[in-house]
Amino acid sequence: MKVSTPFNRLAVCIVLGLTVLIPISCENKQPQKTCFNFAEMPDPTNDTLSDWSNVPAGLQAAFISIDDKMPKSVAPRVPLIKKATVTGWKGEKVSSQLLLWSAKNTPQIALAFTDFESGENKLPASVAQARFVRYVMTDEFGPGCGYRKPEDFAASLAPDMLDNLECFDMEAKTARPVWLTFKIPSNAVAGNYKGKLKLYANDRLVEDFQIELNVIEQVLPEPSEWVYHLDLWQHPSAVARVHNLQLWSDAHFEKMKPLMKMLADAGQKVITATLNKDPWNHQCYDAYADMIIWTKNRDGSWSYDYTVFDKWIQFMMDLGIDKMINCYSLLTWNNQLHYNDEEKGELVTVELKAQSKEYAEFWTPFLKDFTRHLRAKGWLEKTNIAMDERAPEDMEAALKVLKSSAPELGVSLADNHKSYRRYPWIKDLCVGVGNIIPKEEIAARRAKGLITTYYVCCADKFPNMFTFSASAESVYAAWHAVAADFDGFLRWAYNSWVENPLTDSRFRTWPAGDTYIVYPDARSSIRFERLVEGIQDAEKIRILRKKYAEENTPESLAKLNRLEEAIAYFITLEPSADWSNRLNEAKKLLNEI
Repeated sequence: MKVSTPFNRLAVCIVLGLTVLIPISCENKQPQKTCFNFAEMPDPTNDTLSDWSNVPAGLQAAFISIDDKMPKSVAPRVPLIKKATVTGWKGEKVSSQLLLWSAKNTPQIALAFTDFESGENKLPASVAQARFVRYVMTDEFGPGCGYRKPEDFAASLAPDMLDNLECFDMEAKTARPVWLTFKIPSNAVAGNYKGKLKLYANDRLVEDFQIELNVIEQVLPEPSEWVYHLDLWQHPSAVARVHNLQLWSDAHFEKMKPLMKMLADAGQKVITATLNKDPWNHQCYDAYADMIIWTKNRDGSWSYDYTVFDKWIQFMMDLGIDKMINCYSLLTWNNQLHYNDEEKGELVTVELKAQSKEYAEFWTPFLKDFTRHLRAKGWLEKTNIAMDERAPEDMEAALKVLKSSAPELGVSLADNHKSYRRYPWIKDLCVGVGNIIPKEEIAARRAKGLITTYYVCCADKFPNMFTFSASAESVYAAWHAVAADFDGFLRWAYNSWVENPLTDSRFRTWPAGDTYIVYPDARSSIRFERLVEGIQDAEKIRILRKKYAEENTPESLAKLNRLEEAIAYFITLEPSADWSNRLNEAKKLLNEI
């Protein structure tokens, strides 16, 4: 977020058109501005949890842990910590959290950073970013998957969305977290940097806060070089609907650019594409729109229009997401396909069982033409035909057709049937959390260049990324991947937005927040920021393991042993009550050793 900076130190104040000297420094003021905020949903707990009688007058502020998720309408009882210390490697993005609260309306809240200095070295204020945290309606885990009515689940407001605002008008008797992000330059000189965070309200300086940024003498590579295999499924149709744009128009792609760039900057490796009709049978609020148009010609032959598919794939590759293209699906959730029938002049929908003769007749010409097209584009080696949680007998039939028609195409599978044991050659295999594959099998697959990851879904209470989940669970997910020796992590929804994603994260079928982890207009979330934090940890672990193994000294091997002992704890999916403390201690170890 760009924040308004204080007036220049040499500025003068203009009063009634005359230049005069006044005792209040202009540096402590900001220009009047209008704060454009949308209304959050009413707090369902406001009537019973709203005693603000003991809150001092004026805007209150204190640093809190990034693990804390503070309720909106409860007067905070927190230590008045006025200094934040964050530590990270060169190239790492680290976070802190400031909490604001007031018993009275407080207009035009804004924040600004100064430069950060360490002796003769300086980091510009632009390495830091302050974003107001917005509250969205959430519910509770309950039975996990399954249709749900809002009235059957306890509702509350959860702090999650990081809004891109210059200023914020804060209503009386509310709290407002502010998420602080520090992107340490890769070329920074290691050291302890000190700077300030300035808090303004109603155009005047309220308070200065001290920030210490400790830069470690280690370098984290750029996200494009991260090894961790991140696969968050994208949903272009949701972007078009939320922003009222024509699907696949230039304006649609332009709107998606910052959203998908944010995903690339998280180290995303996979492009989500579709082959025919919505492969998930419209399980989301928005159906997945066609990327490839099938046409049955009058002479019975087939033609395929790849215009949208090509534009989407190239668009994502240009943003830096270019390792894999996963195309859904040979096995749709309702066994349906559709195509334009030239002779009938209409769109025809057919339902085909994977074991049927007609299934092979429909898919064979497409798979052969698709292989030809991919080879011409130079994308064949990157492309997988992807299946999601399909029955073993359907998988067997589909893979038989694929092998005979397009043996050069890879296969990706999100597997909840342990089918991977039948098909150890699958290029991109993802198993449901809890289905631990023996590490020796993963290592053998990795040696062949095959990817092995895990996923969470609506059935998994921990670790997950619902809007009501503890934010540190997003970090735990990466540590679990490391402990189980997975190559990375898959989550089915990056941006499958609900009807009103900015205010209400609940959905008709799953726990709130299951369908998306970022918000419209490239607004990040606490969940997403912490997911990236965990991936950075995984990369730091990879670097340290390699470093200490290569050094092979008693001291380095002792450090490696300490690290492995810390990692081993995160294999569990039923952690102890102090799991978040143990996670923080393990994270500290990555900087201390």
